[in-house]
Amino acid sequence: TSMSVQSLAIFWCKDKHLRVMKKFCFIMTTLLIAATAAVAQKTIRVSTDNTDLIMQVNNNGRLYMVYLGDKLLNASDADRLDWTIDTGSDASVSKRGHEAYMCSGGEDFFEPALGLTHADGNKTTYLYYKDSQTKAVDGGNETVITLADNKYDVEVRLHYVAYTKQNVIKAWSEITNKEKGDISLWKYASAILYFSSQKYFLTNYHGDWAREAQPAVQQLTYGKKVIDTKLGTRAAMHTQPFFELGLDAPAAENSGRVMLGTIAWTGNFRCIFEVDNVGGLRVIPGINPYASDYKLKPGKTFVTPEFIFTLSNQGTGLASRNLHDWARQYQLKDGTGDRMTLLNNWESTAFDFNQESLAALMKDAKNLGVDMFLLDDGWFANKYPRNDDKAGLGDWEPNHFKLPGGVKALTEAADEAGVKFGIWIEPEMVNPKSELFEKHPDWVIMQPGREPYYYRNQLVLDLANPKVQDYVFSVVDNILKENPGVAYFKWDCNSPITNIYSPYLRQNQGNLYVDYVRGLYNVLHRIAAKYPHVPMMLCSGGGARCDYEALKYFTEFWCSDNTDPFERIYIQWSMSKFFPVKAMASHVTEWNKNTSMKFRLDVASMCKLGFDIDMASLSQTDYKLCQQAVANYDRLKPVILDGDMFKLVSPYEGNHAAVNYVTKDKKSAVVFAYDLHPRYKEPVLNLKLQGLDPTLTYNVNEINLADGQEGLSGSFTGDYLMKIGLPLFSPVDGSSRVLELTAM
Repeated sequence: TSMSVQSLAIFWCKDKHLRVMKKFCFIMTTLLIAATAAVAQKTIRVSTDNTDLIMQVNNNGRLYMVYLGDKLLNASDADRLDWTIDTGSDASVSKRGHEAYMCSGGEDFFEPALGLTHADGNKTTYLYYKDSQTKAVDGGNETVITLADNKYDVEVRLHYVAYTKQNVIKAWSEITNKEKGDISLWKYASAILYFSSQKYFLTNYHGDWAREAQPAVQQLTYGKKVIDTKLGTRAAMHTQPFFELGLDAPAAENSGRVMLGTIAWTGNFRCIFEVDNVGGLRVIPGINPYASDYKLKPGKTFVTPEFIFTLSNQGTGLASRNLHDWARQYQLKDGTGDRMTLLNNWESTAFDFNQESLAALMKDAKNLGVDMFLLDDGWFANKYPRNDDKAGLGDWEPNHFKLPGGVKALTEAADEAGVKFGIWIEPEMVNPKSELFEKHPDWVIMQPGREPYYYRNQLVLDLANPKVQDYVFSVVDNILKENPGVAYFKWDCNSPITNIYSPYLRQNQGNLYVDYVRGLYNVLHRIAAKYPHVPMMLCSGGGARCDYEALKYFTEFWCSDNTDPFERIYIQWSMSKFFPVKAMASHVTEWNKNTSMKFRLDVASMCKLGFDIDMASLSQTDYKLCQQAVANYDRLKPVILDGDMFKLVSPYEGNHAAVNYVTKDKKSAVVFAYDLHPRYKEPVLNLKLQGLDPTLTYNVNEINLADGQEGLSGSFTGDYLMKIGLPLFSPVDGSSRVLELTAM
């Protein structure tokens, strides 16, 4: 060891006959210690085809992140990286490392990833390297690094999964209590990443009901920027769990160094961005520990959510396409499968319907050409009938007055009409005016001794309770056992957690927010295991649930209740930076009737198409246009839903918007171009496409046109379309064009 080498050298230097060798011994000692330390260092490399995340175990036995960026061409260069940084402080403490999972109470004076109170009350933790392993997984490699405190029996495993071709990395941590008593976790990030650039620009997304995913861009300077949510359920109502990070310059679509990141957690999340005293940035994503000092019992392991990120040197466009490819292949439920078009009854009937009127709507769905009819809220409860949102929630038996034949009669009517049948549920919630609440008030999150606060006339069931988990699972299980013809669920969640108290957890109330979400995942896992091929839509009073952990169980999510096509363009633009449009449901509705049916169709067709409209109220021209758009969409689904998405013109940067999709073989493409609110006599420029093969010639045909209307057509090389472009924009508010491109 280095200590034995040093002792030997000192021994020799003390010999009276060798004092002349003192200086030589000192030099040799230094060299030997340095060489031994270099041998002691271990380099751990997490790599995709384009990115390296490199960590080193230093001679102090701790793990440091030493590099995150473009993949190094020479593996040996990783060993030359320096784990220390100059803090500019006093010389005696002027070096500090970027610890891979920094803990509270150490020598780093900035935000840690882990904070816990040991069984004896000590709040300081130091983690030392134990071992690491790498194994092949579907799409790449998983590296697991085990760290442990040398004074307390606490162990942490850091997980990194690198998806090689998609250039995506997932990171999460596992914290195991091996002490004899409970420990309390009060910070528990999924990971901590470090960046070193001249400037940092954050784009985070915020909003409210019907205003989801509004971008906010700011430069990060010294100090902390925190984006978080404290709503429990419906967690993304005000803050979305994803962000863009521009390195050296604001994030741009087709140029610059950027990172896209998102946390896969359906509850309270928090992302911290901290610039330190020497201009370094640390990014710390994870569960929000707000009101969640988590009591971890001996022998138990706390697993944090996955943090998913990708880096790009060619702007957010490439980063988005990487995320889309990864999600379809490895994360999204049935990500490589088909999606059903549908007709929903909510906008046309609300709660006012019966068995006969629904059967008529199913025939409308068939005539429209969609795959499925979706029955929304209002079909259940008898003692307290669900005729509005004030009663019945929790009592999931068919209403005998509206549906005397039950759900079975509806599936039979759908089968007779020639469409699939789907149904709306909100199984996590309960109305106080319900049989469920009367029987099981102890199943409800509600504070004893206080008047409850009702959000939308409802309360939240306590999914930390295994009995409640069984009940929520039974809602889906009973419907499918009794009605195997049900082909789809719309799973809603309209209330955040209020009156925060779990009757089940009693003395461990700090566990509620976390255990609720884990209880939800337990239910969803059971549903997926028993009914793996039943698709479900994730909905939460609009787009208040939009994360990649939930999307392991849902085929799509509802971006917003706002279906005004003007507003929806902005929302879909933001959401599609992080999610493939295959996962984004978009419907044609009556919101903003001043817009044309064509404009509404063209906006909804750029995502997963559906309808929520009274078809009987449409003119013959609009009805035919809808039928034609559905037929075109069915033909072009492989391009739109599985092709590469290129964002051409941002609605946030002007009065127009455009995207195009291109298949992997570049032989087919679809272009969507929208005029929002053009200025009077503004210059109207050609739209240049992206992602085509410049050597191919494409037949171009405009589609989604009314009978007798002529559109743009012709043959153009890919080179021409990308360099010269086409005149697709106009000065008219709310006009749109859709082009189909086919290689000759």
